Amino acid sequence: MAEHRSSQWYAGTDRNAYIHRAWMRRGLPAHAFDGRPHIAIANTASDLTPCNSHFNEVAESVKQGVYEAGGIPLNLPVVSLGETLVRPTAMLWRNMAAMATEEMLRANPIDGVVLLGGCDKTIPSLLMAAASVDIPAVVIPGGPMLTGTFRGVALGCGTDVWRLSEEVRAGTLSEDQFLKSESSMIRSRGHCNTMGTASTMAVVAEALGTIMPGLAGTPAADSRLLEASHETGRLIVDMVAKERRLSSILTRGSFLNAIVALAATGGSTNAVVHLLAIAGRLGIELTQDDFDRTGSNVPLLVDLQPAGRWLMEDFFRAGGLLAVLREVKDLLDPDALTVTGRPLASYLDDAQIWDPEVISLRAAPVQPHAGIAVLYGNLAPGGAVIKPAAASEHLLSHRGRAMVFDSIEDMHARIDDPGLDVDADSVLILRGCGPRGYPGMPEVANMPLPTKLLQQGVRDMVRICDGRMSGTAYGTVVLHVCPEAAAGGPLALVQTGDMITLDVAARRLDIDIPAEELARRQPSEVAAAGYANPKRGWEKLYVQTVQGADQGADLDFLVGSSGDEVSRESH
Repeated sequence: MAEHRSSQWYAGTDRNAYIHRAWMRRGLPAHAFDGRPHIAIANTASDLTPCNSHFNEVAESVKQGVYEAGGIPLNLPVVSLGETLVRPTAMLWRNMAAMATEEMLRANPIDGVVLLGGCDKTIPSLLMAAASVDIPAVVIPGGPMLTGTFRGVALGCGTDVWRLSEEVRAGTLSEDQFLKSESSMIRSRGHCNTMGTASTMAVVAEALGTIMPGLAGTPAADSRLLEASHETGRLIVDMVAKERRLSSILTRGSFLNAIVALAATGGSTNAVVHLLAIAGRLGIELTQDDFDRTGSNVPLLVDLQPAGRWLMEDFFRAGGLLAVLREVKDLLDPDALTVTGRPLASYLDDAQIWDPEVISLRAAPVQPHAGIAVLYGNLAPGGAVIKPAAASEHLLSHRGRAMVFDSIEDMHARIDDPGLDVDADSVLILRGCGPRGYPGMPEVANMPLPTKLLQQGVRDMVRICDGRMSGTAYGTVVLHVCPEAAAGGPLALVQTGDMITLDVAARRLDIDIPAEELARRQPSEVAAAGYANPKRGWEKLYVQTVQGADQGADLDFLVGSSGDEVSRESH
């Protein structure tokens, strides 16, 4: 067995080794430095990331498992991004969190790492970091919260925020009742209990092979999460002993398995930018078209909000991800490995569906074709995405007049204007919300509907944006339009009144004007005035180097990896 990486710091009698050992002798015994593996617990616990606030307890269970297996566990707090709080958007700092975590994993004397992630950007940033360092790594997802109820009805966090807030604007729910639901929605520790981005990233991370099979979806308040965390602590020590790095686990087949899982569970469109970014760190060929080619013919088997009725606690009791994947086992790469060293497919034979209302048999799916559709056309030459399972079927083929908003502020200022020139067939367009334009590509694409139309009973319209939407959101929303308006995309040229055609079956998104006229147009000056123009700091670096959504919105100089080598001493 090769010498552990940490021995480069601790082994020997020179003054540097002395310093490294001495400053760690604050409870660690001498035998902690006899060649035992040192395991970092990359911990995103933070009171300002409410969904991850329980991770210190999880970390204690991991520590016990590491100790039991003969390793030395070390808590390593890393950048934590709380989707519900940070402004202008957590996505602005996903790459920063990944970069900071990568550097700390490389710079410290550790042999393996347990990645504690839950809220939307935490699992992607941790996997991006670990992939670029390529030491043995395993993810523990923090798990969804328990189901809350209001007036006797289950609440889907996120999804019901959008629904209830529209009912207030429509005049069918009082503000007082709306506010009373607030304390009912978040019942326990854990992340969103819908198949939003947090749940989606746990599911796809398990399908990738980076989570101990069967763990994704375990509720945060369930004692089995702590049991599995203990076992994961034991597992990472074994991974170090066997030099089982992410590069030996993750392959193109692993990512295609993740896309199958994404489609079958009705997962979030945000998985597209995250999986593309993770693949980019590993040098694995993956494009947004793979999500359509691999996922669009996968049946939707999970009836969860926002695409369906149930919530994550129901998903867990109904059999969880392994039960879903057993139904589509023939679509999976049978050779793709997991952190245990065994193929993902080898865990499926014993999986069972315990509630076919929540997880359907393949013979009777929720929808025969789900996944994420990738659209092209003269309005999206670099592509755009839509989640048909969360859309209104009658709007998937649609033609209507554009109502253009030049910024999020413009939209908020006018959306409730009773004189707004829109009807139910109008197409709402919001631009300036891409990675460079906002900056950070916020979750604003699921625009609120005009009040006057809500009062007429309208509950969905075609909406188009170069930004993202929450994985908990729903509606006929075209997202991630590339190139974004701020990068010179044709979205910057659309004018109110232009006819827009959406044809999801044909994978088209077009503006119905001649190419010559489109070429003559100049970008909206009003929109351009609102694009991000930072003068310093992370925002400046981000805007200058961020890639488009079709490439995962990573920074161009972070694509790839640097490995785990550190060539120089610190003293």
